[in-house]
Amino acid sequence: MPAVAAPGRAERPRGLYLVTPDEPDTGRLLARVAPLLAHATWLQYRNKAADPALRAAQAARLQALCAAAAVPLIVNDDPALAAAVGAAGVHLGEGDAAIAAARELLGCGAIIGASCYDDDDRARAAASAGAGYLAFGALFPSTTKPNARRASPGLLRAATRHGLPLVAIGGITPDNAAIAIAAGADLVAVVGGVFDAPDPVGAARALKALF
Repeated sequence: MPAVAAPGRAERPRGLYLVTPDEPDTGRLLARVAPLLAHATWLQYRNKAADPALRAAQAARLQALCAAAAVPLIVNDDPALAAAVGAAGVHLGEGDAAIAAARELLGCGAIIGASCYDDDDRARAAASAGAGYLAFGALFPSTTKPNARRASPGLLRAATRHGLPLVAIGGITPDNAAIAIAAGADLVAVVGGVFDAPDPVGAARALKALF
């Protein structure tokens, strides 16, 4: 099992949690991500459209890029891929691997996050199972997931009682991220609000500055 040098439950991160877009061209993906890492606390590799071979290749290249920038890489959905490339952790949604199984594979220092959508009961269960952070959303209408369930800032605020870092996701931009932060978000997870912005670096810089 590869060593995972990353904060687990003990450290409380803050800032921009950058999530990759579905980009089939690996070179273009790296070129889009590289200038943004200076403003990111974490990077999540997420490509729902890619086949397993492309996912493996892209994850490995991103891991090398993130290691050079000292930014933890978190792989969406796939603990085995996270382990294979030496990523810092994995993000798990409904229907993905169990948190306990991911923890056993990746180790006690891994970052393991759970999508809680609009469900505080799911958040409570994830915290009890050993999740390292809890993600709620969509907080705002999302172009990445237009049919996503909606979570209110009040739900995010109430989730602070679980004692874990909180991630807000869904439709977040530099213009509305302050609402999520005021409600208790330690990190804001962003895809389109950065990658689809006219100036992605400027958007990432603005989001980082809110913290």
